[in-house]
Amino acid sequence: MTENAASKEIVDVAFRVHTGLGPGLFETVYEVILASEFRKRGLLLETQQAILVVYEGTRFELGFRADLVVEDKVIVEINSISGS
Repeated sequence: MTENAASKEIVDVAFRVHTGLGPGLFETVYEVILASEFRKRGLLLETQQAILVVYEGTRFELGFRADLVVEDKVIVEINSISGS
C-alpha cells in the first residue's frame, strides 16, 4: 500500500471516529478506537512505536514515540482538546 492510499484510509477512519465520538475525550481513547478501526480495515499497525533519532552523530533509541504507525509508512499523532 502506498503512503497516499494509507493516508486516504487514515483520514476516512479519523473522520468517522471524530464524527461518532466528538471532541474532548482523552487521547488514549481515540488511540485504541482508531487502532481497532485500522485493524478492521486490514491495515498493518504499530502502537506507541519508538522512533530512532540521530543528532550530531549520537543515536537516541527513544527520541520519539509515535502514537500509531500505519503500514510502516505513515505516523499518526493523536491530539485532543476540550469540547467546551
